Amino acid sequence: MRLAALLAALRPALPLVLGLSLGCSLSLLRASWSQGGGEELCLGAAGRAELPGVAQPEAAEAWPGQGHEDFRPRIVPYYRDPNKPYKKVLRTRYIQTELGFHERLFVAVLTSRATLNTLAVAVNKTIAHHFSRLLYFTGLRSAKVPHGMVLVAHGDERPIWLMYETMYYIHQHFGSDYDWFYIMQDDTYAQAEQVKALVTHLSINQDVYLGRAEEFIGGDEQARYCHGGFGYLLSRSLLLKLHPHLDSCRNEILSVRPDEWLGRCIIDFLGIACVSQLQGQHYRTYELAKNADPEKEEEEEFQAAIAVHPVSDMTLMYRLHKHFSRIQLERAYQEIQELQMQIRNLTSLTPAGEASLTWPVGINSPFLPKSRFEVISWDYFTEQHLFSCLDGSPKCELSGASKADVSDIIESALEQLNSRYQPLLRFSKRQLLNGYRRFDPTRGMEYTLDLLLEAVTQKGHSHVLVKRVSLVRPLSKVEIIPMPYVTEATRVQLVLPLTVQDLDFVSNFLDMYAMNTLDTHDNALLTLLFIYHPYDAQRVSQVDVFAGVKAMIGELEKRYTEVKIPWISVKTEVPSQVKLMDIVSKKHPVDTLFFLASVWTEINMEFLNRCRMNTISNWQVFFPVHFQEFNPALVYRGEQTASSSTDFLRDGHFDRHSFAEACFYNSDYMTARTKLAADILDRDEVLESMEVFDVFLHYSGLHLFRAVEPGLVQKYALRSCNPRLSEELYHRCVLSNLEGLASRSHLAMALFEQEQANST
Repeated sequence: MRLAALLAALRPALPLVLGLSLGCSLSLLRASWSQGGGEELCLGAAGRAELPGVAQPEAAEAWPGQGHEDFRPRIVPYYRDPNKPYKKVLRTRYIQTELGFHERLFVAVLTSRATLNTLAVAVNKTIAHHFSRLLYFTGLRSAKVPHGMVLVAHGDERPIWLMYETMYYIHQHFGSDYDWFYIMQDDTYAQAEQVKALVTHLSINQDVYLGRAEEFIGGDEQARYCHGGFGYLLSRSLLLKLHPHLDSCRNEILSVRPDEWLGRCIIDFLGIACVSQLQGQHYRTYELAKNADPEKEEEEEFQAAIAVHPVSDMTLMYRLHKHFSRIQLERAYQEIQELQMQIRNLTSLTPAGEASLTWPVGINSPFLPKSRFEVISWDYFTEQHLFSCLDGSPKCELSGASKADVSDIIESALEQLNSRYQPLLRFSKRQLLNGYRRFDPTRGMEYTLDLLLEAVTQKGHSHVLVKRVSLVRPLSKVEIIPMPYVTEATRVQLVLPLTVQDLDFVSNFLDMYAMNTLDTHDNALLTLLFIYHPYDAQRVSQVDVFAGVKAMIGELEKRYTEVKIPWISVKTEVPSQVKLMDIVSKKHPVDTLFFLASVWTEINMEFLNRCRMNTISNWQVFFPVHFQEFNPALVYRGEQTASSSTDFLRDGHFDRHSFAEACFYNSDYMTARTKLAADILDRDEVLESMEVFDVFLHYSGLHLFRAVEPGLVQKYALRSCNPRLSEELYHRCVLSNLEGLASRSHLAMALFEQEQANST
C-alpha cells in the first residue's frame, strides 16, 4: 500500500524526471562524439583547426572572426563639442540620396538628321514611356526637334566621332547617377520591359559588355564586339574604367563602324570582350529579313527576341511594337489565370476556407465601413445623363471622360458575356436600364449595370432579357512620377495681410512665429501688409490703428537683434488678394518662395518644410487645406477642452472653402500674372473677384497641389466677410464660417439642449 501511494504521488513528476534524464544522456553522448577518440586538434594562430599533413586552402582565410570588421554592426556614439556653436544639420530628404543609391537604367539612342523625324520618332513613341531617362544623340541638329524628345547634337556626322562624343557625354553627365547604360540605334526595335527585366537580374559588381557578339573582320577569333544594330548593355564600372582611354582610342584605333571601334577600345584597354549571355541571362536578338511581315514570323527565336534589327521604316516599327505588345498581353493574361488558379487552390487550405475567396480573384476585397459616415455612395447614371454632378446639381449631361468610361464598360460587359456563353448564345445591347458606379480606394472603380439584351441562339431564335452584371476596373500598377529635386534649405518669405478686424489675433500669430521660427533659427522671414481703410488712412497721423502691431514688431526686433520685420502700408476698400500680391511681388527677388498666410495660422517648422518640399519652381505650387477647429462653446459646452494627443484633429474639420494659404515662387506668380494682364487688359475690377489660386489655375501650366495639411491648425474665429468682394468669394467665406461652427452631432446636441431648456 505504501509503494502504491508513493507511485501515485510521484506520477505527476515522472515526465519531468524522464525528460531531464534523456536530455542529460543526449548531451553527454554528443560531447563524446565531438571530442572523438583520436588526438586533439591544434588551433592555429588565426583560430582555425589545423589538420596534420593537410594543406589549408586559401579560402580558409575568410574565417568569421578575422578580417570581417567591416561587416560587423557597430554603434557610433553621438558627440557634439560644447565649445562650438550649434549648427543645424541639413540632411537629404530621401534616404536613397543619402545612401548613394543610383538609378537603374539610362538609354541612349543614336540617330541622325535624316532619320530624326521618322525612325527616331517611332522609337520615342514605342519605348520612351517605359524608361525614366532616354536621350537621343546626333551629329548635326535639325531645324526643329520633335516634341517630347531630348536631343544632344555633337556637331559632326562622322560615325566614330559621334560614338566618342556620346560615350564622353554619358560619362560626364550620367556616369555617377546610373548603374546600367543601354545604347541602341534608331533602326532597332527593343522590347523595353525585357531590357528592364534583364538588368534587374544582373550584378552591378562586374564589368559587363553584353549584346550580340560578332567577330572582327580579319581579326582575332577569340575577340568579339557587340553589334550596334541590336543594342548593347554597359555597366557603370566598365564605363568608369573606359573613360580615361577614350582619347587614346580616338587617336590610335582606326575603324569604319562605330560599334567595332568601341569594341576594339574595350578589348585593347580593358581586356573585356562582348558576350551574349552572362550570369544565366541571355541577350536574344533577331535579324529581320527584307520585306518581312511581323505577323507571319513564327520562329521561336523571333518571339523571344529582346532586340530586332534592321527596321527600315516607321510603319514596320509600329507593326513590331503591336506584335510584341500582343505577345506580352497574352503572357500577362496567362499569368493572371495561373495565379488565380493557385489562389483558388490555396484558399481551400486556409482557416476561413473558400468563403474568404474574393471576387474578382486576386483583387482586394471591398472596403468595409466602420460607421455610416464611411459608407461609399454609388453614383447613378444612364447612357445620356449623370445623376451625381461636380457642381452639385442633381442631373447633368454625360460627356467627356465620363461618357467614354461608360461606353467602354458597356462594351467590356458585352464582350465578357459573349466570351462566356458563345457559341450557344450571342448577346447584343438594346439599352442600359440602370448604371451604378463608385470608387473604392482599396481596389478600384466598381460598376453595376442593368442591361436590356437581345440573346440569339445558334438556330437564330432571339429573346429579350434583362441581366445585371458587376464589373471592377482595378487599380493598375502604381508608378512614381519623376519630380525635380528640392531641399529643405530654401528660405521662406511669409506674407501676412492684416486688416482692422484682425488686430485681436496678431499677438498670438507673432508669438507662434517667434517660438517656432526665430527661436529655432529656421530660415523664414516675415513681411506684414497693413491694409488701411481710406477713412483710417486719413487719420493715420492722429490715430494709427496698427500702432499696437508696430510696437509688437519693435519688441521682437529688440529681442532678436539679427531679425528685421518689414511692413508695407496699403490703402484700399476691397483687399483683393491679387492686388496685394502684386505689391509684395515687386519688392522681392524672382527666386523668392512665398508663403501667403492668414492671421489665424499657427506657424510651425513641420509645415514650413512641407511648404518647401511641395513647391517647385516652374513646376508646382502648393495650396494647403488647413484644419479649422470648431467653436469650443458648441463642442465642449462648458467642459474642459481636450488637450491629449489622441484627441488631436478630432474636434474640427479641414476647411476646403478657404484658399487663403498658398506656397509659390515669385517667378511663377509673375509669369502667370503677365498672362492675366494680357487677358484682362485695363479692367482692374476683375481682380477683385479673383484669388491667387485662380491666377495659377487659369493662367499657368503648373501643377496645382492642393491637399489637407494636418500641420496647419487654426483656432476657431468668426471671419468677417467683406460684402464688396465678388459673389463667389463672399459665398465661400460664409460657408466657411457656417461649417466651422461644429459638426452635425454637436449642433444636434446643442439644439436638443436648447429645446430642453425652452420646454422647462
